[in-house]
Amino acid sequence: MVEQIIDERQYIDILVNNAGIAHIGQADTTSEAEFDRIVSVNIKGVYNCLHEVIPYMKQKGGVILNMASVAALVGIPDRFVYSAAKGAVAAMTLSVAKDYLKNNIRCNSISPARVHTPFVDGYLSKTYPGRETEMYENLSKTQPIGRMAKPVEIAWLALYLCSEEASFITGCDYPIDGGFVRLNT
Repeated sequence: MVEQIIDERQYIDILVNNAGIAHIGQADTTSEAEFDRIVSVNIKGVYNCLHEVIPYMKQKGGVILNMASVAALVGIPDRFVYSAAKGAVAAMTLSVAKDYLKNNIRCNSISPARVHTPFVDGYLSKTYPGRETEMYENLSKTQPIGRMAKPVEIAWLALYLCSEEASFITGCDYPIDGGFVRLNT
């Protein structure tokens, strides 16, 4: 994929590491295979993209945006390996920002709380058949703002962080969480 982009455009301006998978479980209920699967996608997937794109970005600079999670900031019950993986993404963000500052590469991350996506709807229908509406409301109430984020709200922050308007921002994580991290008491 990277070679194809380079062949067509000669450079890469922006990398958004947005792939990730969720997992429900605690340290003693997460199998090694499940642990390896989450690490492979959520950590190694970010590494693979960084490893392939940074050499091209070093030539003229660029922007890297990683998707972390509030789970990395506060830990969430029953999300052991997911929280650990997103914590690694947050740490990689800071490391990349420091290592490539001299190459005019900015690197930031976004840490969303719950976002209403098809994943949430699928989880609710699979886990709580017939109670989807009730459970959706319960999940929404865990956000101090009283609702889940909309995907477009995350997209607007991503767009800003990848734009020239954010050219003075690097090495930062942005919780976009309806008050989850700071207001949940």
